[in-house]
Amino acid sequence: MNLPTYQTTVHPDWVDYNGHLRDAFYLLPCSYATDALMDVLGLGEQGRAATGHTLYTLEAHLNYLAEAKLGQVLEVRTQLLAHDRKRLHILHGLYRRDDDTLLAASEQMLINIDTASGRSAPFHPDVEARIAELAAEQAGLEPLPYHGRTIGLPVR
Repeated sequence: MNLPTYQTTVHPDWVDYNGHLRDAFYLLPCSYATDALMDVLGLGEQGRAATGHTLYTLEAHLNYLAEAKLGQVLEVRTQLLAHDRKRLHILHGLYRRDDDTLLAASEQMLINIDTASGRSAPFHPDVEARIAELAAEQAGLEPLPYHGRTIGLPVR
């Protein structure tokens, strides 16, 4: 099962002149979901202090799929697509809670950073073990179809 990582309600200042969630605010819950994923992996506040490591986002792709409106409850569910010794490839699905509609999908590449050097570093062994556990829990899950895509216009 995809990991439920964040829940929020659409706030009045997140809504645009069309009465819909502004485009930038589709990504905000996904950003908070990454923070929650860090907690799960042992890179929350205490883990960052203990290891001196954190995650940075290298790249993010966002697919807008449906509208959200004021007051609706949103939930992010996260899937670990792949990982190596320094990086996580994840997919956040942003859902409307009342009818389970997929509103957006955010594919992201995250990298582990040693905060003392400011450079990438292998995951701490405890964090690496938690990543392996999550990967095992999610093994065999079908990812949403909104990953691995490129953007561009066809050449004429």
